[in-house]
Amino acid sequence: MTLVAPRFRTRRSPRLATLLTGAGTALLPWMLVLAKTLPQTAEVSNWSTAWIGLDAMLAAGLCGTGLLLKRHDPRAAPLAAATAALLAMDAWFDVTTTAAGSAQATAVALAVCAELPLAAACAAVAVRRPRHA
Repeated sequence: MTLVAPRFRTRRSPRLATLLTGAGTALLPWMLVLAKTLPQTAEVSNWSTAWIGLDAMLAAGLCGTGLLLKRHDPRAAPLAAATAALLAMDAWFDVTTTAAGSAQATAVALAVCAELPLAAACAAVAVRRPRHA
């Protein structure tokens, strides 16, 4: 049995599509405002908590995806998609928030050798059709 992505059959989906597209479009000028007004540096509270929380979500996503894959559970695909997005975001913020020098070189190496390959693997799981329903 082949699973096909469900189609939205409600009357709300054209409105939802318009809302989501409008929200994405509204972010474009907002990004320009941020680019011109945000400071280059900032002191941040709870920095370690934020990063530990992100790593906890990554661990849950990777472990959950692996366990669901072992069971041939089709729910692995959406979890893998979310995990891929988190891994790409983690790589981006690791590289862009690290000071220049050896710390940034380490962040780039981790992004290239670990986070982005894992994101690609999760993305492959997300687009692959499940074997069993």
